[in-house]
Amino acid sequence: MITVHHLNNSRSQRILWLLEELGLDYEIAGYKRDATTNLAPPELVKVHPLGKSPVVTDGGVTVAESGAIVEYLIRKYGKGKFMPAENSADFVPWLHWMHYAEGSAMLPVMLTLYTMRLGDAAAPLRPRLESEIANHFGYMDKALGKNDFFVGNTLTGADFQIVFVLEAARSLGLLKPFTSLNRYLDAVHARPAYKRGVERGGQYDLGG
Repeated sequence: MITVHHLNNSRSQRILWLLEELGLDYEIAGYKRDATTNLAPPELVKVHPLGKSPVVTDGGVTVAESGAIVEYLIRKYGKGKFMPAENSADFVPWLHWMHYAEGSAMLPVMLTLYTMRLGDAAAPLRPRLESEIANHFGYMDKALGKNDFFVGNTLTGADFQIVFVLEAARSLGLLKPFTSLNRYLDAVHARPAYKRGVERGGQYDLGG
């Protein structure tokens, strides 16, 4: 049985969505953020040394890191879904977006969150962060265009990775200028499998 070690208001929500789209049976081991620090509880260290979520256990296998989990589940259980063939024209774009989401696009979002907490002390950093947000989110908005999804205009692992980045950006008020990304995110939120994942996972509110 697949177990998702799920932290409220976290990246593990994307894993629940993926499992619902795959139609797999799974169970949830739930964890709550500390009300004061907003950090994950120490119990997660017993699952993986980093003490972070998501982590998936599948029999004797433990997988951490969102991208690794998404790819593991798709390769093992996808039966050809959510990943283009390696000899197809869509494979390299899929690989790019799978890694781009957390490797590049998420960084200016996280830095914006931290600088908001610093207040005026972070003022020297804000012009650079605003430039990076415009650069990365403008890039994604243009790449998506009128398409429904990022690769081959069909749902793939890249979308499971990208959506959390957009949700975090929207929670900070960063997504407003990007018409295509807002349309795309609203459409994902309307998917039955996405809604089932939220129902199973419980509280999911990044703010905003």
